[in-house]
Amino acid sequence: QERISRYKRKKCMRLVSMQGTSEPNNVLADLPVVLEASSAPLVQALKSTAEQDVACFHFPGHNRGKAAPNLSNLTGPGAFLHDLPELPELDDLFSPKGAILDAQAEAAKLFGASETWFLVGGTTCGIQASIMATCCPGDVLILPRNAHISATSGLVLSGAVPKYILPEYNSCWDIAAGIRPSQVEAAIKELEEVGKTAAAVLITSPTYHGICSNLNEITKVCHSRCIPVIVDEAHGAHFRFHPNFPSTALEQGADLAVQSTHKVLSSLTQSSMLHMSGNLIDTERISKCLQMLQSSSPSYLLLASLDSARAQLGKNPDAIFCDAVNLSLETRKEIGTTAGVSLLDLSSFLSGFTAIDPLRITLGVSQLHISGYMADEVLWEGHRIIPELVGSSSLTFVINLGTSRKDIQRLILGVKNLSRNFFNGNKIKSDVWNGVRAPATYSSMQLSPRDAFFAKKRRVNIRESVGEICGELICPYPPGIPVLIPGEVITEEALSYLLRVLRMGAAIRGAADQQLSSILVCRI
Repeated sequence: QERISRYKRKKCMRLVSMQGTSEPNNVLADLPVVLEASSAPLVQALKSTAEQDVACFHFPGHNRGKAAPNLSNLTGPGAFLHDLPELPELDDLFSPKGAILDAQAEAAKLFGASETWFLVGGTTCGIQASIMATCCPGDVLILPRNAHISATSGLVLSGAVPKYILPEYNSCWDIAAGIRPSQVEAAIKELEEVGKTAAAVLITSPTYHGICSNLNEITKVCHSRCIPVIVDEAHGAHFRFHPNFPSTALEQGADLAVQSTHKVLSSLTQSSMLHMSGNLIDTERISKCLQMLQSSSPSYLLLASLDSARAQLGKNPDAIFCDAVNLSLETRKEIGTTAGVSLLDLSSFLSGFTAIDPLRITLGVSQLHISGYMADEVLWEGHRIIPELVGSSSLTFVINLGTSRKDIQRLILGVKNLSRNFFNGNKIKSDVWNGVRAPATYSSMQLSPRDAFFAKKRRVNIRESVGEICGELICPYPPGIPVLIPGEVITEEALSYLLRVLRMGAAIRGAADQQLSSILVCRI
């Protein structure tokens, strides 16, 4: 108690010193002292702390940039000056009472949440924490088979058992869509028929390609049975900030929504937010799970970037994306009339999906008889254009707050040159591309992801692995959708798809042997 008291007094004295007061007696009489409100409270606290004239005998070792390595030549001295540890005036991420608490409260207000947590482990740790907070070992989690790899790691960490729903799949595009409410209801009823109840339902909306599920109906189905809904909304953090955007997950009744603030919004890479609504999930359990998953030494640069990105949006939330939306519409109009290329939209799938993100432009190149990987190389070599996502038959481009008209003009020119060079085989000779199809079905789970992860393994030749139980998570990345999951039986169809996209230029994540000449299988 004495130690805590000294810490509180020390913190209070520092805060008053930051405000220009040097009378400790007044400080003690007026506990607690609260910093003056700021449009970005954590940014202001970090700035004020970095400006202090102090002798530092604490971590990190670069000592506020005085011993910064050569990286400071790249980032400038400010990055190291503001790279500070958990000093009292900067608050504590895992027990916030000051600037972080205020910053998270401002974020919750702007994003329409009852509570918001800042994440320095990306949306990955938010998904993992959401699963751990709602599922105990042996519980069933309903989720789409094209969920991100973070959902699989969440299953391993929690010990939950997956019940997968197969999303609609367009083989011409080699792209999966979202999940329909009827599929969720059917999965719940199938569990009820065998005396089980889903502990939670996880939905990915929007998908990497911007396709949105009908979360409003899905949450109604789940909440009628008191089943919480977790939404991986990594690609939809911007949805609240323009009338042309789809409705947010929270607006449609989701209990938890995890957003990558660093994707379409402007925070630093690896920073995200977890938003909560309703009362089906214990907030304390969420906090404890996040503390287990995140670093005990969180980066205040990442945390401040979340606060700053929120303040940026808050200045003009209704109009900040107007220019980006207009640029996207113009781009679609220009590219849509280009011979040999097509644009992904809701008509590419059966009915049941409510919207598609207007800032995602997914370009199909199969009519050019080239793969998306080859198109990516051509756009890079000829125009220095970098897409967000490369698929077997498509490229996805994302318009954001920093996109300029010059960028758009370069993209349009690059796409027209693709058409000119490859449509009808003109000018540049290319091998006829016959397309690639993801597995139409997935094999049954023989072990839970957790049991398979911890099982003893052996390495076998890839061609001899059919029928074995997969011991590792294997997926092309991006987008990070697993083709093989620990515990599943390896099929010829899954192997053929992986080897095909590998030959086409895809990167393979999760496999110990990234060239896929061998694979780890479970010893049982």
